[in-house]
Amino acid sequence: MIKTLPKIHLIAVAGISLVVGSVLVFSPSADVEAKRMTIALETPGTANTAPADDASLDSTQPEARTDSAPLADASTPAAAEQTPPVIEEAAQPAPPSEPELEWTEFRIESGDTLSTLFSEAGFNDGLMLSVIHGGGEADKLQHLYVGEQLAFGATPEGELKEVRLERNRLESLVIEHTDDGYTGEVVTREPEPRMAFASGEIQGSLYLAGKEAGLDDRITMELAGIFGWDIDFVYDIRKGDSFEVVYEELYLDGEKIDDGKIVAARFVNRGREVIALHYTDTNGDSDYYSPDGNSMRKAFLRTPINARISSPFNLQRRHPVLDVVRPHEGTDYAAPVGTPIKAAGDGRVSFAGWKGGYGRTVVLSHGDNITTLYAHMSKLGKNINNGTRVKQGQTIGYVGASGMVTGAHLHYEFRLNGVARNSRTIDLPEANPVPESELARFKAATQQQIAQLNTLGEGFRQIAMAEEAISDDEQ
Repeated sequence: MIKTLPKIHLIAVAGISLVVGSVLVFSPSADVEAKRMTIALETPGTANTAPADDASLDSTQPEARTDSAPLADASTPAAAEQTPPVIEEAAQPAPPSEPELEWTEFRIESGDTLSTLFSEAGFNDGLMLSVIHGGGEADKLQHLYVGEQLAFGATPEGELKEVRLERNRLESLVIEHTDDGYTGEVVTREPEPRMAFASGEIQGSLYLAGKEAGLDDRITMELAGIFGWDIDFVYDIRKGDSFEVVYEELYLDGEKIDDGKIVAARFVNRGREVIALHYTDTNGDSDYYSPDGNSMRKAFLRTPINARISSPFNLQRRHPVLDVVRPHEGTDYAAPVGTPIKAAGDGRVSFAGWKGGYGRTVVLSHGDNITTLYAHMSKLGKNINNGTRVKQGQTIGYVGASGMVTGAHLHYEFRLNGVARNSRTIDLPEANPVPESELARFKAATQQQIAQLNTLGEGFRQIAMAEEAISDDEQ
């Protein structure tokens, strides 16, 4: 049949066969093409992300090996054509390593100076001046305190490269040598806060109950401060009152280093429950609030000093010195000479000095026609003068026995519109609540705190009930 075909037809058939053969030899298979697309999707940005229809890929990129597609026998022509040449890259020289520093360390002791420490480390005063006059915060090296750690890092040739002053476990001053000289910065580490829970029942005092519950003294005092506007911890506490507190324990490198803030707390006083929640507003200001957003703080402290009452508010009291009936328009608190006296509220000093039988006295004006008076001081607080602005809790003076008295104590008066009122029973105005615009944010932020307090508190109560039941059975 071939013989009967015209010669031109034979030439045409041969040409077509040659083209088809070339396509089969040089075109990649569908399987290879699919694998290339997969690699490109899994490792974007590599050489395999070149367009799939670029035939040059087969001569420059090795095909990825997979379990479903074993490598072809390298002895076959196809394998020989698809195997790329091996190109050996020239080895890059490793960058020169910094010499390991040799450290000389000192613990700051009384009498040490920066000059003597530099000298003991083998460096002169000229180098010391170059360090402390360097950039950044290097000049803070001049202030040393007993107990701090100072370390000098130098090369084996004796060149000072680094100075480290460890103020404490959380703060260090690091001074390094650069091309522009020495420069320093303060490096601060943040401890990891972990939640802790404690609960206790009052048998004698809050302090003793806190000790029994394993609380640090600072946390116990902070707890008293949070509830101190509602509860007088000298006279209102009763046996059987209880507290529950969720607070932070601060860890560094897996080790507890301190206690943090109280997150949430509950106090039950004579059957009345009071809950306090820590909240930081959008301005970054933090305070404690009740679950409905009212401030735990009052505009005034219930008492300006933690001490026993030696003489209560009594408008029919007989004066102990004059022996006549004279109204006692304040409350007396017996305390040792020198005990700090706190401002009951924010205000301005309207009088500071000697005031007849009151002795050394400070009077504060607080606005809304409210004034407070603090008498019989041994001395006034620092910078307490007429017109001085003071903050609630600021020390304004110290307990003494000046004026007409029989012993050291603080005489404290609270006046509204010029009329003396009993500071222990009057309804004190509250501090500002959470603004209406932030109430939704406050509710969302404190919801978890309430849940923690309720869950942990319920668990503690169940354990206490179980232990009590076991104790009853043993009896």
